[in-house]
Amino acid sequence: MIQHTLDATFAALADPTRRAILARLALGEASVSELARPFDISQPAVSKHLKVLEKAGLISRGRDAQRRISRIEGGALAEASDWLEGYRKFWESRYRRLDALLDEMQSQTKKDDQT
Repeated sequence: MIQHTLDATFAALADPTRRAILARLALGEASVSELARPFDISQPAVSKHLKVLEKAGLISRGRDAQRRISRIEGGALAEASDWLEGYRKFWESRYRRLDALLDEMQSQTKKDDQT
């Protein structure tokens, strides 16, 4: 199940318009017309982007009187962040090993230069 969630999350995040919509929603909930304003696309096109984000679990949508409001949801982003965290730890470990090797090589070079 988590693989499907990650696939949907990363597929949704692959589009720059959807990332911009998420960035806007991180500031607070907004209507479709408010979300469409900064883009050179129609409200129906924004609605399609919102459906992708909603299906991925990145946003939720509801009604507020006459407006259809979207708000960001953190669960799917948290799962993606947790998944990426494992790779961050892996690369940090590799970099620490490389740093140790470079320090060892530098020390050896200094010893060779002194003799």
